[in-house]
Order: sequence, then structure tokens, then C-alpha cells
Amino acid sequence: MRKKNRITLLLISLVIPWISLNAQDEDKVIDQVIAVVGGNIILDSDIESQYMQYRMQEGIKGSSSTIKCYMFETMLYQKLLLNQAELDSVEVSDVMVESEMDRRLRHYISLFGSQEKFEEFYKKSIFAFKEELREQVKELMLVENVQQSITKDVNITPSEVKSFFKDIPRDSLPFINSEVEMLQIVKMPPVNPEEVERVKNKLNELRYRILNGENFATLAILYSEDPGSAKNGGELGMYSRGDLYPEFEAVAFNLKDDKVSELVETEAGFHIIQLIQRRGEFINVRHILIRPKVSSMDLARAKVKLDSIANIIEDGKYTFDEAVVEFSDDPSKNNGGLLINPMTGTSLFDADQLDPKVFFVIDKLEVGDISTPVQFQTQEGKDAYRILYLKKRTEPHTANLKQDYDKIQEWALEQKKQETITNWIKEKANETYVKINDKYKDCEFTNNWEN
Repeated sequence: MRKKNRITLLLISLVIPWISLNAQDEDKVIDQVIAVVGGNIILDSDIESQYMQYRMQEGIKGSSSTIKCYMFETMLYQKLLLNQAELDSVEVSDVMVESEMDRRLRHYISLFGSQEKFEEFYKKSIFAFKEELREQVKELMLVENVQQSITKDVNITPSEVKSFFKDIPRDSLPFINSEVEMLQIVKMPPVNPEEVERVKNKLNELRYRILNGENFATLAILYSEDPGSAKNGGELGMYSRGDLYPEFEAVAFNLKDDKVSELVETEAGFHIIQLIQRRGEFINVRHILIRPKVSSMDLARAKVKLDSIANIIEDGKYTFDEAVVEFSDDPSKNNGGLLINPMTGTSLFDADQLDPKVFFVIDKLEVGDISTPVQFQTQEGKDAYRILYLKKRTEPHTANLKQDYDKIQEWALEQKKQETITNWIKEKANETYVKINDKYKDCEFTNNWEN
């Protein structure tokens, strides 16, 4: 590091001395700076807040001091990354921060089930929570950008994978649970024209009511069939181009002020849209979605059709792969009907990663068997039927290169990335002013922070 930078950071440490922030009682400590990393500080309250959240989780292990030391070192690493982001002039726009906040909040709210439950738990409005979250999210995005740049060029070779596996003690090899690989043929019954007309009329009625003064958000709460946004008055949060259905985007990005769109049809159903805000290539809109419903008669026909498809496969007239191409209505037909595990990005599913309804069906099949037709809902919320083919089931076993190469390759790559990060920390900690309060001097850190 240049001498000028080191002097600047030293001055910063003098401006932010090891003092406590006092309440009315001057002797009562309510917070204190416990570390300075470059120009960034860590407060005692930062650790205590994280620790309290951790304690709320079930099954916590380890002493409080050990856990706090781990949290503290994690924060030291984050502040070192943040310092590097500042030195490298890494930036994230306000629009990107807003979009990421909305994404995170949608996830948090979904965990609670509703915005009301979320606000009740945290005892603050979603808007107040958002204001508190903004700076944290911006900092995390800067940190993630730097961390990705550190490991972006890290690759792993087959020989490295073998060496990694060879170095694992035999009695420490992980146990791999039984996994399954499945194919599907999907029949999505068509919606009859009368139902489509009913939905259009309903949405046009709601649009008329909004144009005549009724509140869009209120009607979205009452009538929208999008479970993710209805409880928020139909508001989606910030999205950029390419994140939404093309037909939806084409209309949404051309709306002005708070105008209400005409009806828009997408794979999910029919919508009306209102613009809330536009910032460059990001928009925030609210919408009301109504999905045309498939009749019970059409669903029954889809089930019968799949029964007949299963029969002709079992009679040898088609292989399952051929039948997928010929008969399936799902985009997975382009991949041979293979189901992809969204948690791992692979085609293998552990039992606890399966939808319970799917597990109940698959658990009874032998490899090569075809299930009876099973009703389900697509990602767009449409009712459909499918038959499942059990292509593969692994037996529970100790990890080995032959069966688990992809997993072992992933583990080896993660270890190599961690080694790269450790070396980066060593280098940057030597170049950066780091000061740690005596309160945490006894922590057994993985890295050497003060030099």
C-alpha cells in the first residue's frame, strides 16, 4: 500500500477512537467500536444483533464466545472486501440496490406468509425496514462484487479432483443418501373459450372501476391471483428488462405515470398493469392477475390421454424418450423430459428435495417404471397432469469418484476458492490498517488480521 493511504487510514483510526457511546447515564456503555478495517468500523452492537438472531434459530451449537468470534471474523472479512471495493472504485447504482432490496423483501415476506405477519414480527412497517436495509444491501452488493472478482478465474482439473478426494481420510468420507432421476410427460388441458371470455370481462370490469376512481392496490389485494404480489397491493418491486414475461414487459415499459394498461396475456394468465416508478431500465409496477381455469372435464380428458400414452409405451410402440417428444406439452420435452433440481441445478433429487406428492409416487416405483397420471400445478399456476418415469435411483453409499464425481468436483472447487480467498486476505490484511479491540484479542481467528 502507498504510504499516503496508510497515513490516511491511521488518521481515520484516530478520529474513531475506542470509545463508548453513552446514554443519559455516562457510565452505561451501550455500544463501542470493536474493529477498524481501512476506513470501515465494526460496532459491538453489530455482533450482538447477529448473535441474537442466531440464538432465535433452533439447534444452535457452540459457546457464545466461540460463535461471536466466528461472526466477528466474518465481519472483518466483509469490511476488508468493502475497503477493497472503495479502493477499486467499485460502484452499484441506486436502482440496482432498490431492485435487490425488493427481491430480498419478497423472499423474507414469503417466509412469513404475509406482509402483515412480517411487519408484526419486526414491529415496523415494510417501508421503515426498507430504509434500514438500504445501506446494508448496498454494502453487501459491493462486497459480493469484490469476492466474485477474487474467485472468478479459479478452475479445477480432473487431477486436482482426484488429489482432493485422495486426501480425504477414509473415515471422513461423506455418506450420500439415495437420489433419484426422473423424466416426465405433461398434458396441459386447453382452457375453453367461455372461461377466457369470463376472465377478460372480469379484468375489464376491474379496469373500469380503477379508471373511475377506485384504488388499484385495494382491488389487487381482493382479486389478484398472484400470491406473491396480491398481499402487497399487486406491487412487484424493481425489475429490469428480461426479468418478466416478454408480453408483460412490452406493455409495462411503455406505461406513463400511473396509467392503467389494457389487458395483457402471458403464460401466467391475463393482467392489467399500473406503473409505479421507472428508473432508467428498471421499473416498479403493480398488477392484477386472473388465471383462466381448466374445467374438471378437460382435466379428466388429460388424465385419460396420459393413461393411453403410458399404455403405448409399455406395449413397446414408443420409448419414453420418443413419447416425450411426441406428446409432452412442457418445455422439458426439449431436454428429454428430464426434471431439474432447482436447489442444485442437477437432475438428481434427494428425498427431502422432492415435493411430498412426487416423493409419494416415486417411492413406490422401480427403476424403469412409469407412474399413473398425477395432477400438479405448473410454475405458472396452471392445472395439469403428468406421468413420471423413474430413470435412476442410487443406493445410499459412501462417496466415491465413480458415482459422485460431480459432487466431489464441486467440493474440490469450493476448497480451491477458499484457499484463494485465504491468500487474498493474507495479502490485503498486510496492506490495510486493521485495529481490533482488546475485547476480541483472545479469539482464535482462522486468519492473521493484525500485523
